[in-house]
Amino acid sequence: MARRGTVARLEEHPNLSEILGVLAQLAHVADGDLPLLAEAWTNDAFVADARDVALSPDSPLVLEVLAAFEAVDALFEEDLLGEAAYVTVDPVVTTKALKAVRDALAGVYARPVLSRTDYAALLRPWRAVYPQATVDEPDLGPQAETVKALLSVLPRLAVRCHDADSRALYDSLVDRSFVDERDRAGARDTAFQAAVLTSRRRVWALVRRSGAEGLSRPCYDCSPCTDERDAARVLALCVDAACALLVADAVPDDLIELLTAPVRSLIPLQRGGI
Repeated sequence: MARRGTVARLEEHPNLSEILGVLAQLAHVADGDLPLLAEAWTNDAFVADARDVALSPDSPLVLEVLAAFEAVDALFEEDLLGEAAYVTVDPVVTTKALKAVRDALAGVYARPVLSRTDYAALLRPWRAVYPQATVDEPDLGPQAETVKALLSVLPRLAVRCHDADSRALYDSLVDRSFVDERDRAGARDTAFQAAVLTSRRRVWALVRRSGAEGLSRPCYDCSPCTDERDAARVLALCVDAACALLVADAVPDDLIELLTAPVRSLIPLQRGGI
């Protein structure tokens, strides 16, 4: 077992495969899984003590764990609000289920500093529903590689403050964001409904969050960018395209064309074959 304080990066974590398994599953937690997670979760003194150890300052990558907690809240934001017609699980149940999710995350990250019994206690509700990892990474649909490629461009735009090529690309996207706005908004709504019907709405939220994180990465060489309105337009343009590709097998070709056309210069987009 690794000693405390020896894990500096996620790639070095001795429990990496378990961490990735839980993270990959998050966007694929089904509505029917939420009551099962809620029912399995308990908060007795033993579990509480294990959680305290897992989230202590000595636990490896504890800041990443807290960031993962925030990501969970973002993925299940609509479920916690319980206002949308397609939300079928009581928010009270979802709130309890997410406690099981957070315990699982805390446990897999803190494995090097937990006893076997502490680790088992934190993972027990999660393992009751997911005995084994079912996915290696989130399923980004039939054009997964293209979605990844598009999202990978956004950190490049984050250095527009000092990189001339990135600035030129960013400015061109700002200009394109004003074209066909109403039509693109309608197409985005249709694509989202397809995500709901195909049980991909949480993956949709994951894609949008990933895009936002990429574009907002701080540049440590320059002052923070102050073009928030333009940044929001560029972000929407890019993540709308990525989300359209996510449901490319469930929406018409012309919708995909409308939402991806503004970003076609970023990556080669091909219908079907990528």
